[in-house]
Amino acid sequence: MKFFAMLMALMLCVSDFSEEMKPIFNGTDLSEWKVPKNNIWWTVKDGTIHCQSGPKKKGSDLWSKKTYKDFVIELEFKMGEGTVDSGLFIRNSDQIQIGISGSLKRDMTCSPYIPKKGYPKEAVGVKEILKPKDWNILKVKAVGNKYTIWLNGKEVNEYESATAKKEGPVGLQLHGNRTMQISFRNIKLAEIN
Repeated sequence: MKFFAMLMALMLCVSDFSEEMKPIFNGTDLSEWKVPKNNIWWTVKDGTIHCQSGPKKKGSDLWSKKTYKDFVIELEFKMGEGTVDSGLFIRNSDQIQIGISGSLKRDMTCSPYIPKKGYPKEAVGVKEILKPKDWNILKVKAVGNKYTIWLNGKEVNEYESATAKKEGPVGLQLHGNRTMQISFRNIKLAEIN
């Protein structure tokens, strides 16, 4: 009976995805992304996207060329120098925060930021598992308006957004008016049926 239950659970996990996790960053350049004009913020070296504030502290976003509906995305991030205020955009609207919230002046990593609503639900247990000067794994499952968020393998948040879009690109954020560095690598995504 245990074997049957385990087999059913495994089948449910596998059938949840229309395909396996596939890289959406090729590790060598930004050809799969919409690079901002006059780009001075986003570079690629050694399989990693490096992002750094420019001299005038102007913000910048990096968007995937492809759009997605329901999906699971996983990436590694490493916070560098300065006051890191970054995030992962979900379908060109809502954002999953990485680092210090400019409005709250504290770390809100893995908490959704919803335009005009702020941070409606704070992630739990992040302080104990976040590695401030090392690589961290962020995983987000976006199905309809429901977001489930994991940090370094532990589920830390779940939120339903009333303003979630049905389809859109994913994006990486460099918040303006900050002096900061952040790096991303191993960005993978699986679309869900």
